[in-house]
Amino acid sequence: MMHGESSAASWCSSSDMKNQSITSVLLLLTLASTLGAQDREALPTAEGVIAKMSARNSERRMQHAGYLGMRQYVLQNDRFHKHAEMVVRVEGDINEAKHFEVLREKGWQAARKHVLYKMLKSEEEASAPTIRGTTELNANNYTFSMVGTAVIGSRMTFVIDVIPRRHDEHLFEGRVWIDAQDYALARVEGRPAKNPSFWIRSVHFIHVYQKSGPFWFPQTTESVTEARIFGETSLTINYFDYTPRPLDSSETASAAPPGGASQ
Repeated sequence: MMHGESSAASWCSSSDMKNQSITSVLLLLTLASTLGAQDREALPTAEGVIAKMSARNSERRMQHAGYLGMRQYVLQNDRFHKHAEMVVRVEGDINEAKHFEVLREKGWQAARKHVLYKMLKSEEEASAPTIRGTTELNANNYTFSMVGTAVIGSRMTFVIDVIPRRHDEHLFEGRVWIDAQDYALARVEGRPAKNPSFWIRSVHFIHVYQKSGPFWFPQTTESVTEARIFGETSLTINYFDYTPRPLDSSETASAAPPGGASQ
């Protein structure tokens, strides 16, 4: 074979291999896209998952007469070297209304007065049966979009994006993780739908829940607030000693059907 023919053959072989490689990559991408589409089609709708969670919450609520629990609030501002703590007892009654009692507090007085106490008051007001319907995680207050699935711990969850239907400081925009077996909130991450104050630039929070017997209770809340004057302030809430209260027949009769769930 002449040298020119050999070079041409070598070039053709190299070109063929390159084309085969490109074709293989394209086929793999097509396969991955097809499998991804099939996986998405196999998932339930976000609205269906949220509706089933609401139904399961109703079932769980019928198994207890509220709950008792404890919380520890820790607020930290490194810019001004400020620190505040508060230990709070919370009682949720059979209708999911919350009642707080501050047991101990120390540190940054202004933050305790203007932040922590106001947080407790706002949460208590939002839990009232007459208001709770406007803040629950349901289709009346939010639109939902299925993202996919994820494993938290050893449990599979549905991952859903959440968009509030209106600008309300009691609503949020972000993402939720719903336990795929119990249909309960496992994690919530986002920001308030409405900025709570002119002095606050942004707020980002993460709520984590844990399973305790047949029930799910909050475990931790981590939030970071960026303020115009104070800069970054972090808040950690640790939840502990949450226990359901036993249900008797008279309380069962008086229980009102719930929608969302939060402790």
